[in-house]
Parts: sequence; C-alpha cells; structure tokens
Amino acid sequence: MSAPTAPSAVRAAPVSRALLAAFGLATAVDLVSLLAGAEPGHRIAKPLLMPLLAAYAVSRGAPKLLVAALLFGWGGDVLLLSDADPAFLLGMGSFAVGHVCYLALFGRRRTSPALGALYAAALAGTVVLLWPDLPAELRIPVAGYALLLTAMAYRAGSLGLLAGLGGALFLLSDTLIATGVAAWPRPPAPDFWVMLTYTAAQYLLTTGALRAMYGESRTNV
Repeated sequence: MSAPTAPSAVRAAPVSRALLAAFGLATAVDLVSLLAGAEPGHRIAKPLLMPLLAAYAVSRGAPKLLVAALLFGWGGDVLLLSDADPAFLLGMGSFAVGHVCYLALFGRRRTSPALGALYAAALAGTVVLLWPDLPAELRIPVAGYALLLTAMAYRAGSLGLLAGLGGALFLLSDTLIATGVAAWPRPPAPDFWVMLTYTAAQYLLTTGALRAMYGESRTNV
C-alpha cells in the first residue's frame, strides 16, 4: 500500500504543472526562434528557461544545491548572450560554479569505473584535438572547464539513467560550443542544436535528481 500524498504536495501539483508547461513553452519559442533566425525571440526566451526550471524544482521540494546549479546556469545563459570576450569567460565561470553545485549534490554515490574511463578518454581526445585551434588565451580556461564538466557528466550517472543522460547531453552541448570557438565545421543551425541538447540536459538532470532523492512522487505532476 502506497503512502498517502501530503496535502502540500497536492497543492503544489497544479503550480508545478504550470511551471513545467511554461518551461516547455519557453524552450519551444527559443528553439523555433533559432531555426527561424528570429534573434529577438531567442533573446527573450533564453533568459526565462532556467528560472522557470528552477521554480519548478523548488515547487517539487528540490535541494538547494540543485536550484543553485540551475541558477548559475541561468547566469551563464545571460552572459553568453553578449558577444564581448569577457562575457564568454564570465559565462563559462558561472557554468563552472553550477557544475560544482551538481558535483556536491551527487555526493559520494558510486559510479561505474568503466564509464569513468570512457569519459576520461573522451576528455583527453577532445582537448588534444581542439587545443591547436583554440585561441591561445582560451586554451587553459577551456581545458579546465572541460575537466570540470566531464567530471559532472560522469558523476551524474550516480543518480540514475535520467541524470546520467542529462550529464552526457550537457557535455555534448558544450562540446558543440567549443568547436565553434575553435572555428571547426559545425552542423547547420548550430545554436539550435546547442540549445536543444542544453535544455534537455538541464531538464533531465533536474528530473533525475528529484527522482533519485525523493522517488517518482516528486516528479509526477
């Protein structure tokens, strides 16, 4: 027999549904804007994504570290809307703090050593290949960020399949950004693919963390 649902959880469910729907709508507007080349739509929708997802997480009783990770992601999102060189480094720094929050959230849960070896190989190969084509002043910061991001992606698997997939998609999204910085050939509409994988990553990390820590009752809205 399942445990009764707490009254507060019942009251929060409509709010959670509304916030999740708003996040989905903002994501759709952002992705369609990128495909259509509508820059104003992207600039309006992108800064709304992580606050809406963070608000959804709060409505489901998320731990503070998860909310902090999402909000530092929001900081990176906003900073990367600027084309100024300092904004790129500051945005990368904001995302890096978010990854530290995720790593603290994951704690000491066990993760597959074989998966760790695969991520380590992917990290080494990516850095070695990108290194010659990165601007000299960005090589060390990008390599350090890549190490932190890969650690987060690997450790995300400790919370289960959803969070693990979210970590992998986050790594893919930022790798697409790095190939652009290195002036490598990229797929058509690269910003669309960056944002698609990024928003999916953050959603899966959020859902996976809530499910791992509280069970399906906190993620079923």
